[in-house]
Amino acid sequence: MELFLKIMLVAAIAIQCVATAFALKLVHTTKYNSVWILFIIGFFVLSVNLVLQFIAISKAAAIPVPTFIIMSTTASLCMSIGVMYAHKLFNYIERLNSQRSLFNKRILTAVLRTEEKSRSRFAKELHDGMGPLLSSAKMSLTALSSENGAAQQKEIISNTIYVIDEAIRSLREISNNMQPQVLNDFGLSRAVRNFIDKSVSIHNIKIRFTTNLRNERFDSDVEVIMYRVICELITNSLKHSGCKSINLSLAYTNDILSLEYTDDGRGFNPSAMMDCGMGLSNISSRINSLNGTFDITSSKGKGMHASIVVNTHWV
Repeated sequence: MELFLKIMLVAAIAIQCVATAFALKLVHTTKYNSVWILFIIGFFVLSVNLVLQFIAISKAAAIPVPTFIIMSTTASLCMSIGVMYAHKLFNYIERLNSQRSLFNKRILTAVLRTEEKSRSRFAKELHDGMGPLLSSAKMSLTALSSENGAAQQKEIISNTIYVIDEAIRSLREISNNMQPQVLNDFGLSRAVRNFIDKSVSIHNIKIRFTTNLRNERFDSDVEVIMYRVICELITNSLKHSGCKSINLSLAYTNDILSLEYTDDGRGFNPSAMMDCGMGLSNISSRINSLNGTFDITSSKGKGMHASIVVNTHWV
């Protein structure tokens, strides 16, 4: 029995020494935080207490009981106070993480707003700068084509007018994609429906869009980001999934704006595709900037489903 007690005491002393070493390391790492200093004192006192017990058993020495009581009480007090301080420390770390997350969201929101302002400015410069120049060139060529001239010359002028018309059309399309005027004028629902109509006219695909939105208007950040996200989802499906149909539902109830999106494409691994250029990470970041949630599920051969929820009251 005495041998067993000695082995237990030696093992306990070794464990206390290891714990003290870890606490010493944490003291240095945390810039001498008082929590770990209290734990070190507690571990040290416990170790001394155990050593005295080992000596008492080995040499049958009589060590006063008050000595053990004082040491045990000291260790207990140090540990108890250390635990209370550790609780405060963890709360402080949690607050720091929360503040860091909020700061990151604010930075992301500022970046997105700057990006949209740059898009708007560039779209306006294209529309107001290049548009009139191309229109003037077209009018001049039209005037030339009405004059008498060789058939070959008229054909060249006619072809040039056609090219300018295409350039004007492309310019308007680029300008509208960068800063959709219909979004600014009529809101999210109308802008999404307009984008869907254009997509259906170009691609052989069926897109079903349902919404309870009428003339509701939201914060500009909400409208722009949700519009970009929906366009990104549709574009990804058209480019990568090989789907034949897309279903999306946009609903607004009690300040909650929610989107349900599905396609019947080939599917993919969402976690593997998050950083592979499909825009999923970009979508997640944009929704996160609105304090919203973005969930996506997909598997090979079973299409994909995306769910987005944004509380417009907290944006």
